[in-house]
Amino acid sequence: MRWTDVNEIAIGLADTHPDTDPRYVRFTDLHAWVMALAGFADAPNNSNEKILEAIQMAWIDEVE
Repeated sequence: MRWTDVNEIAIGLADTHPDTDPRYVRFTDLHAWVMALAGFADAPNNSNEKILEAIQMAWIDEVE
């Protein structure tokens, strides 16, 4: 998985953090949680605010 795999990442986050409301996750935490996902293999500095926002929005969609 890479930073651009937004939907896969959202599914992984929903599975690993089922009791978390993604609307209230700080981007610093989101970045760390994505990096910790099983199967994630991309460089930490390849992300940016736009990508993290897209991941957060996809995660919100996933849990709704």
